[in-house]
Amino acid sequence: MKKAFVAGLAAAAVLSVASVAQAQSWPTRGITFVVPFAAGGGTDAFARPLAAQLDQQLGQRIIIENKAGAGGTVGASAASKAKPDGYTFFVGAAHHAIAPAIYPKLDYDIMKDFVAVGVIAEPPHVVVVHPKKVAATTLRELIEAASKNPDKMNYASAGNGTTHHLAGELFKILSKTKIQHVPYRGAGPALQDLVAGHVDMAFDGLGSSAPQIAGGGLRALAVAAPKRNPAFPDLPTAAEAGLPGYEVSTWYALFAPKGTPDDVIARMTQELKKALDAPAIKDTWAKNGSPVPNVYGAEFAKFVASEVERWGKVVKEAGVKAE
Repeated sequence: MKKAFVAGLAAAAVLSVASVAQAQSWPTRGITFVVPFAAGGGTDAFARPLAAQLDQQLGQRIIIENKAGAGGTVGASAASKAKPDGYTFFVGAAHHAIAPAIYPKLDYDIMKDFVAVGVIAEPPHVVVVHPKKVAATTLRELIEAASKNPDKMNYASAGNGTTHHLAGELFKILSKTKIQHVPYRGAGPALQDLVAGHVDMAFDGLGSSAPQIAGGGLRALAVAAPKRNPAFPDLPTAAEAGLPGYEVSTWYALFAPKGTPDDVIARMTQELKKALDAPAIKDTWAKNGSPVPNVYGAEFAKFVASEVERWGKVVKEAGVKAE
């Protein structure tokens, strides 16, 4: 028995050393970040700078693979089935906490088929309009115009069931207005059409709209947050602008397919924390209107579960269905 015990200890030691060695040697090649939306949207606004920072830290290229469709569920499905070898990660978003309530037949489970690594960013939403298509310069004026012209105005979203969509539906509920929903295959295409004047407005994440707001391509009327955003201190909150209770933010986060080695998850978590503490990332996040989060692992998984419950209630109240 003594010999067996010693042998067991030796085996455990070998496994431990092997695990540490794997974590230290990983990665030995490029890593793919599956982004489930079209290029140019809010997810890209944070995923690409983060990938560039991790490139430097890990010494391997982070490849962004945009897989858009069905409110982000196409990319999520693909990522859930990727080989869990530490070379594929998934950049999910608040949309994926909404999806279970809208798409009851999803072929993946955001809670069971992924390992929660950490939150990347959490920018608030902002009410933006095309400055030549919409005359309103305040939120009250927009609500008045929409009230006088039911179903005559429209808003773009990143797709059915995304936070952009539900942010619009919540706006309609609180303002008692009727505005047509125009879904796109991602925030990027939606933003492009809004800037081009093909749609009237959007309830977009501040991360993707910030450059257009700063450049005059879009007019921002209010930020859907309890406090004004440091990046746009003159922009009122929705409550200040006349719509109390209208608060919506999105979040972007890093997941790994279930089965990814624990030591690789631990290493990526360590590198993510380091990246989010980098001055270049902090500066970019501030310009995009997002605080730098500090939510990882089990705490993040618990947060996702609470978001699934929260958005499920909103979907039911708004009567949103898959299109």
